[in-house]
Amino acid sequence: MQAKDDLQTRWWALEAKLVERFGKKPDMEAILFLIGLQETGLIKEKITKEQKQDMMHVAVCTLFLQSGYYELEGKDVDGWPHFRQLKPLPALSAIEQENFMKDHILLYFENHDF
Repeated sequence: MQAKDDLQTRWWALEAKLVERFGKKPDMEAILFLIGLQETGLIKEKITKEQKQDMMHVAVCTLFLQSGYYELEGKDVDGWPHFRQLKPLPALSAIEQENFMKDHILLYFENHDF
């Protein structure tokens, strides 16, 4: 239970920092979108729904790259990163999946000095 409590405490601390920075509490999708924006550097006034989905995909691949599930193959002519999956993600329950994702998000923000 200690590890789960620590994860939750660290998650709440990250949420508090994001609220302080952006003025409202982001959900998981918003956090993935922020990571995707950071990784792609795509700053435009209008972003399509497809681009938002692509950014979230970039975020997920970037997060799991940290644990060796993906590797960066390179960027295309538009600057979008492309990844290759190296190993399958673990089979987890819904709660375990959420915690797995949270742990990777926390690691990402720690590695980016946030």
